[in-house]
Amino acid sequence: MEWSTACPDWAERLKAGQSIIPPPIFPEQAEHALAVFKELKIVDAPGSPTFGESSAQWVFDLVASIFGAYDAENGRRLITEWFVCLPKKNSKSTLAAGIMMTAMILNWRMSAEYAILAPTIEVAGNSFAPSRDMVKHEEELDDLFQVQTHVKTITHRTTGATLKVVAADSNTVGGKKSVGTLVDEVWLFGKQPNAENMLREAIGGLASRPEGFVIYLTTQSDDPPAGVFLQKLRYARDVRDGKVVDPCFVPVIYEHPPEMVARKEHLLAENLGMVNPNLGYSVDEAFLLREFRKAKEGGEESFRGFLAKHANVEIGLALRSDRWAGADYWEQQATGCRSLEELFARSEIVDVGIDGGGLDDLLGLAVAGRETGTGKWLLWTHAWAHPSVLERRKAEAARFDDFARDGNLSLVKVIGDDVDELAGFVAQCEQSGKLDRIGVDPAGIGAILDALVDGGVPEEKVIAISQGWKLGGAIKTTERKLAEGALVHGGQRMMAWCVGNARVEPRGNAILITKQASGSAKIDPLMATFNAISLISLNPQAAAQPGIVIL
Repeated sequence: MEWSTACPDWAERLKAGQSIIPPPIFPEQAEHALAVFKELKIVDAPGSPTFGESSAQWVFDLVASIFGAYDAENGRRLITEWFVCLPKKNSKSTLAAGIMMTAMILNWRMSAEYAILAPTIEVAGNSFAPSRDMVKHEEELDDLFQVQTHVKTITHRTTGATLKVVAADSNTVGGKKSVGTLVDEVWLFGKQPNAENMLREAIGGLASRPEGFVIYLTTQSDDPPAGVFLQKLRYARDVRDGKVVDPCFVPVIYEHPPEMVARKEHLLAENLGMVNPNLGYSVDEAFLLREFRKAKEGGEESFRGFLAKHANVEIGLALRSDRWAGADYWEQQATGCRSLEELFARSEIVDVGIDGGGLDDLLGLAVAGRETGTGKWLLWTHAWAHPSVLERRKAEAARFDDFARDGNLSLVKVIGDDVDELAGFVAQCEQSGKLDRIGVDPAGIGAILDALVDGGVPEEKVIAISQGWKLGGAIKTTERKLAEGALVHGGQRMMAWCVGNARVEPRGNAILITKQASGSAKIDPLMATFNAISLISLNPQAAAQPGIVIL
């Protein structure tokens, strides 16, 4: 048999209110499962209706897709993974309970294991409660299943099959042989170190259970996506768009089409319904519109948080109330250089900024070029991290791995390799014949200066850039150039994260962006950018200007 799980016309389908879920491969199996699913009760809804009485069509389409992929003749499920990303209050937890209880009822394997994996105990409770109530409030199911609330387990009295709801970690999922696994709130797993390995362990039972499946249910992250969530989201989009052919993976993502985002139409209240498939069922339209207005009046940070959770809008840059003013214009200027070579080709002169490099820091490199003909400033950045940073900042380890896969961050194993690699990039700038000067934080100039000289960079081109309030001019220049559209960059996610981390601290008539004000969040590549901007804002000529200068 041949089938496809791609949905290249998903944008048109969402606009027209049509389904973006592929039809079942085996309609008879789908109908059989739907007959069971539709009889299950949603106990906490008014009147305790059944799924059949109170669900939107997309719910039935999803259930049909999952159970209609089962080839009963060969005992094999032809599609094994589903990724479902939709806004809050679209009945994810209740739907998860209904799907897993349906699987338990239809299961034929003795002592089969089913699991709902949640990132926290509270989320686990959200998924277990509807499952428990479906059993306790239906006499026939209460006779068929035993509920053990204290261990969040439901056991089939005849087959011995179990459904267990657990707050997942390596200790709870190790050695699992689950026939069916539902992973709830994947975006929270994206913030956990080693979550990818943990989930791989959790779904390992599929290798010996051909009828098995795994379902990933999630809302969008309230921070820039990271870790295993980012991986799954990217893969799902690629399968949906036909860039990756994987007939065993079904992507179901309710998000606004890129052209609507480009026109800012995703910011309009009238387009919320497009990405809330349960609008009018579990999602109250009046509540949604009221929260939309409240969030919009609450400022940029509040509005972005609302859009992430209720409109499935991906956050590319975290904007907080004490943010740097340039952050408001950062994303729109992501039209510049994707590589250092491109920057050389387009620039008549370049300046370099360097910052950081401690064991608890990133080592940041920024190259700013002045574009030939237009005079625009082009920015390219890179960073290095020692493994000790991953140990000290476990909460950001998954994010650093993402940046490394993007090619914007190098994870070095030996102290000193970072400085040597940085010196290699600066040497390329020198060899291009366009290098003006290199600005370095005076506190970290020693090892960097030695590596640069060893790499063939003239020592007289390395200068100290005074930090603190004296850097305020470069900070304000950078934000003005961004606002004017005269500074462009390559749209690196690493730099968006650093820009979002920057905190402004007023100091008299000046402003400071310091590592102390930004806390444990990393901003070293951004500070390197300010060092580079300090130099290129002096309007250097094409020929390098020697001399030691303290700015």
